[in-house]
Amino acid sequence: MHSNGMGTVSTTAGAALAAAVDALLCTTLSELPETSIVEMMREIETSERRLAVMWNRLIVQVEERSMPQQAGVRSAVRFLEDTLRISHIEAFSRFKAAQQLGTWHEVSGRELPPLLPHTAKAQEAGEISRDHARMIGKIYTRLPHGLSPELKAEAEQLMAEHSRIGSPDDLPTIGQGIFAYVDPDGSLTDDLDRARMRGISFGHVRADGMSRISGEMTPALRAMFEPVLAKLARPGMCNPDDPHSPFADTDHVSREVLDAAAKRDSRSAAQRNHDALLAFLRPEIGPGKLGSHRGVPVSAIFTMSIAELEDAAGVVTTASGGTVSIPEALKLAERSKPFLALFDHHGMPLHLGRSKRLANSYQRMALIASERGCTRPGCNAPATLSAAHHITEHSKGGPTDIENLTLACDACHALVHDGSGGWKTIVMGEDSEFPGRTGWIAPEHIDPTGTPKVNHRHHPGEMLAAAQARRLERKRREKVCRQGLLAHRAKPFPRS
Repeated sequence: MHSNGMGTVSTTAGAALAAAVDALLCTTLSELPETSIVEMMREIETSERRLAVMWNRLIVQVEERSMPQQAGVRSAVRFLEDTLRISHIEAFSRFKAAQQLGTWHEVSGRELPPLLPHTAKAQEAGEISRDHARMIGKIYTRLPHGLSPELKAEAEQLMAEHSRIGSPDDLPTIGQGIFAYVDPDGSLTDDLDRARMRGISFGHVRADGMSRISGEMTPALRAMFEPVLAKLARPGMCNPDDPHSPFADTDHVSREVLDAAAKRDSRSAAQRNHDALLAFLRPEIGPGKLGSHRGVPVSAIFTMSIAELEDAAGVVTTASGGTVSIPEALKLAERSKPFLALFDHHGMPLHLGRSKRLANSYQRMALIASERGCTRPGCNAPATLSAAHHITEHSKGGPTDIENLTLACDACHALVHDGSGGWKTIVMGEDSEFPGRTGWIAPEHIDPTGTPKVNHRHHPGEMLAAAQARRLERKRREKVCRQGLLAHRAKPFPRS
């Protein structure tokens, strides 16, 4: 124990924390009701989030006191590895968090504000997790160097504001929206940097014959490669351990055969990607024999407006959920056949009907352009992993018209049924905030109100607008509080 008062306080606080953890571990959870279990989970999660702030402060002290050099190691990361017996990845992650969220000091002792002040504030309040903060930091460091400090600060605040109520998985989509907003024509983003970072590396062949692959893909390469994976890497496809697994062109394979192969498939997503790449490189398959996937050719699909086409500026969205700059997309599309889709002022496709049960390729491309992915709230499956779903089931008289079609991945599609715990889908009315969009109604045990909700994950502009609205509302509340405090201070002290 330190002899000075401050050391005693910190050591006592650490002992109190250890005692509180001991008390928690002695709790008999089986005797608690479900509501108490949920409440305890939330309380512990909030405490863990706030403890990350303490780690930032401790790591700042480690670095500023030159403790690694005193211990004979070359860096604070190595010091954390040795002192806490944690992995290099974990130590590096914690040090990076302290760099971005910690309060550092000049030689004079003057405090420097955190690089991500709004994120640091939200983490200290226990409102966001380490994953939130880590993702915000990654997106922030990729903002164009030519961006003004004011716009960078606004972008960080928007991401922090969204993270207070949203998932870390939403942040990459938010980041895409921010990049499209702050650098619509790519003039601030350095294409030479992207070209410099591109590359694929193969590691040494190990004793077991395996080798590691790593690298960075340009947006164009990813846009061209993902449709191949969407078809060849789906469950049941190209399985070397299953002699009845379909390969390549599945246009003439029945759905029953595909479903049966998927049920037998126990591979991980990474293993399916590996086997898909191997199948794609086989001479009897190749890009020319891939056929179609979910009704459209296996190829990159770019969605852009007439205005974007004329301006040749901004970014386009691919069917797999990625983005490509419009100049790059136009280069890739030089030999393609364009498809014109007309939408109303709400962004929904105009009428495109069909008498048959299955949606045709034109209807599917219209859905890709308007919805971009699975429409169930919270689902991030892109259009390449989604099928056309009848909002009102075809068996109940629902037509195969574009107004009655939506995109749903296989997992979410299976949730729609009339039984107990089933979800329902409707078309949002003209009086709603998102008319024409697909609204999903959760079962009663999830949402007793039965309020239909739309999915914003594939529409970064909507999430940005919501975050911006919350940011403005927070500023308004803070202003009201300051005005109220000033008015209170201005009141004369009451005399007895």
